Amino acid sequence: MTQGYRKRILVTGGAGFLGSHLCERLLRDGHDVLCVDNFYTGTKDNIAHLMDNHNFEVMRHDVTFPLYVEVDEIYNLACPASPIHYQHDPVQTTKTSVHGAINMLGLAKRVKAKIFQASTSEVYGDPVEHPQRESYWGNVNPIGMRSCYDEGKRCAETLFFDYHRQHKLRIKVARIFNTYGPRMHPNDGRVVSNFIVQALKNEPITLYGDGGQSRSFCYVDDLIDAFVRLMGTGDDFPGPVNLGNSTEFTIRELAEAVVALTGSRSELIFRPLPSDDPRQRQPDIGLAREKLGWEPTTVLRDGLVHTIEYFEQLLNASSAGRNG
Repeated sequence: MTQGYRKRILVTGGAGFLGSHLCERLLRDGHDVLCVDNFYTGTKDNIAHLMDNHNFEVMRHDVTFPLYVEVDEIYNLACPASPIHYQHDPVQTTKTSVHGAINMLGLAKRVKAKIFQASTSEVYGDPVEHPQRESYWGNVNPIGMRSCYDEGKRCAETLFFDYHRQHKLRIKVARIFNTYGPRMHPNDGRVVSNFIVQALKNEPITLYGDGGQSRSFCYVDDLIDAFVRLMGTGDDFPGPVNLGNSTEFTIRELAEAVVALTGSRSELIFRPLPSDDPRQRQPDIGLAREKLGWEPTTVLRDGLVHTIEYFEQLLNASSAGRNG
């Protein structure tokens, strides 16, 4: 393809948190974007500002059923990604990861499209290696509460690499670590959105265990930049590649930062640690630095400020709606 060629790009899960930011970026880069979503966790509010763009199209569709469209590239992001949502209907979560991968790979094979898989750090399970490198095979409970997501994504990676080997499909596999930013679902149970909503409401902030478990938080704009860079690499680099922030914070440190930035009166309260919740999650992003020339540039404080502004607007709009 010549430089400046307008690609036809399919984004599954395009009305979700990451998907909506990706659609926005691809449109800004001058491409035609087909956003496909069944709106199980995604919302039209996330893409409302894109609707007037004549290069943007939305289709309500569940990726567990085949899709027949003509596209040049596919970003497969469709799947509930927070424990509350993916454990609500675990069978459907596995189907979305596995059947969804099969259907999108089948489409890519038919139209000879390059295809990107949004995999996850959850493929590493509760890791005994720290930080996690792509060569690490993981420590996953195959019958636990989180396995519908963990094993579903692991199976999707298997399918992607088998299609790559068997059918010479051009694939890109990204393992996404904790990401945050505007358009996170306010009730998704993820730690950043939980803490911000609780702080803005001056409610107690819930920490599990002693709050000493660690996470690495990547701002959404940085992650989307990595997606586009990965898709632009040569066919000799299918991945998988870790994408996330290598700077580690404890959950307690995150809670204290949110309280300080919101000026909240919230107090910290502690609850028992959930089943299979990993103690540590930190990516080794050496491969991303080498192959993509990428690393996150947004510091946690700046990213939290933007995310807090979004949730303030969301809560104010919700309050106005109830009082109107």
